[in-house]
Amino acid sequence: MTPASTPLRFLVVDDDEDMREVLVRVVERMGHAVDQASDGAKAVEALARRSYDVMLLDLSMPRMTGEDVLRWLRRHPQSAAGVRVIVVSAWAESRVNALTALGVDAVLPKPLLAEQLRELLEGRARSESA
Repeated sequence: MTPASTPLRFLVVDDDEDMREVLVRVVERMGHAVDQASDGAKAVEALARRSYDVMLLDLSMPRMTGEDVLRWLRRHPQSAAGVRVIVVSAWAESRVNALTALGVDAVLPKPLLAEQLRELLEGRARSESA
């Protein structure tokens, strides 16, 4: 993979450590900076501290679900300024309309392929929500 010409700052949010590590490696290999959170509550803490360009968000997590994170972002628009939210989930396709209403920019299936993410970021591919 070739590095990104303009590195973005990502927040990867997934309670599954193996999946989170895979997503982090994919993002880093694309040449972007990445932080990670193991659940929605930690994601909210990270979003309150710094701004991100892209958040890869799982939906099914303990303590605070991905949908709870999306609702928090709606109540705290200063933390959401400019962040592109991409849900990465094995079952979100049936919830695309509701997720779009909550501010999700795209939905990608698990397991995520690096090429899918690259194409989405470059605007060459349609996501499930497009």
